[in-house]
Amino acid sequence: MSTLPHRYCPALLTDLYQLTMAHGYWKTGVLDKEAVFHLFFRKHPFESGYGIACGLADAIDYLRQLRFEEEEIAYLATITGSDGRPIFETGFLDYLRKLEWTCDVDGIPEGTAVFREEPLLRIQGPLLHCQLVETALLNVLNYQTLIATKASRVCLAAEGELVLEFGLRRAQGVDGALAGSRAAYVGGCAATSNVLAGKLFGIPVRGTHAHSWVMSFDSEQAAFDTYAEASPNNCVFLVDTYDTLEGIRRAIATGRKLREQGHELLGIRLDSGDLAYFSIEARRMLDEAGFEKAAIVASNDLDEHIIASLKTQGARINQWGVGTKLITAYDQPALGGVYKLSAIRDPGEAWQHKVKLSEQAAKISTPGIQQVRRFSMDGNFIGDMIYSIDPTGEPERTIVDRLDSTRRKQFPENACSEDLLVPIFRKGKLVYEQPPIASIRERAQAQLAMLHPGIKRFLNPHEYPVGLSPSLHELRTKLIREARGT
Repeated sequence: MSTLPHRYCPALLTDLYQLTMAHGYWKTGVLDKEAVFHLFFRKHPFESGYGIACGLADAIDYLRQLRFEEEEIAYLATITGSDGRPIFETGFLDYLRKLEWTCDVDGIPEGTAVFREEPLLRIQGPLLHCQLVETALLNVLNYQTLIATKASRVCLAAEGELVLEFGLRRAQGVDGALAGSRAAYVGGCAATSNVLAGKLFGIPVRGTHAHSWVMSFDSEQAAFDTYAEASPNNCVFLVDTYDTLEGIRRAIATGRKLREQGHELLGIRLDSGDLAYFSIEARRMLDEAGFEKAAIVASNDLDEHIIASLKTQGARINQWGVGTKLITAYDQPALGGVYKLSAIRDPGEAWQHKVKLSEQAAKISTPGIQQVRRFSMDGNFIGDMIYSIDPTGEPERTIVDRLDSTRRKQFPENACSEDLLVPIFRKGKLVYEQPPIASIRERAQAQLAMLHPGIKRFLNPHEYPVGLSPSLHELRTKLIREARGT
């Protein structure tokens, strides 16, 4: 299930310039030209070596619901230009009123490891239709891919221990909270504190009590004992309200009472102070008291770097509650995804491949109708080829660096390969069966396991080989030279 059925997401979730361009296509009679656009990012988030694709479910729901209702048409009619007259002609608004989604869409399944310059989506269909959906698709895939990637990094730092997503209260609004909780689960988090996300998406929910519970009683011991009476099967005590070591002793005392009643102390939570020191002491105290299975949960503005540091300090934490820095992608608040035209044609005619130039070499686009082919050997991914399916034909097994034609890599003949973009819509009809979110999460874990450890390093990761097929590289070079008149 996606987040969109529970949020208002009309056709007007777009930038005005998408509609002004659509109006121009309609007025000049080129609205039915067939176009191909690709959605991709140019730089890996968080200076990492990879990304985790996420957001396809919401993209699907958005496209399925794409229509202009009467109240939206009425609003568009009120938008005026510099002369005070409407920007949009009545005939164009009538066209929007009858618009039905008719494009082909191919996408990379959620949970897939993805890399810069690789298309996450390919949209092919009437130019006007393709243009209208740019902003909403970028909004959906940029954020969710960002959060899924961040979550995967946090989970890698935790080295297999449970990561709990606690970001609801710090998320960027309700949409950010729901989509973020889902993306964090895809990226590897084991549970969320967000109850609505748990209900909507089937994500496990976790949580016990806050400092206010302890402070509302005359003593910390009374707070723990009373909570144990109320919820004997859900006891993880927050022990740092007053004095952390004393809080641990009191949690142990309550744990003994729980055990007498046939229940177990599930653990304690540390939310402040020297987490390494207090976790080591907590583990010693819990073990000496016979609570070897009780978990030590840590929170307090954690991220992958802090978790990795705590690990090197010998911390005995085995569950990690991560909130603000995960749900807000604290160190990189946006993914720089873009949406670029790569081919256009009149109905029934040959494709005209398109390239966008720039003074920055990295921003020069790639033409063609792109597909991504991933090669693997011995259970490891060894590189990706971006190739054009027009003209048709089996691509070669060599990749060429987009920015340096002298850098090439040849894949072995016995390497396995898989094309990543799969059919999602055909002529506007959904043909893709969305897998359960648990399966998407498992896919992300399996994908990460097939990446070389160097690519998953937090600092200066190894560069995963991604390049263009020789024929696509030649086409790109040819179009760049033609556009520059060289």
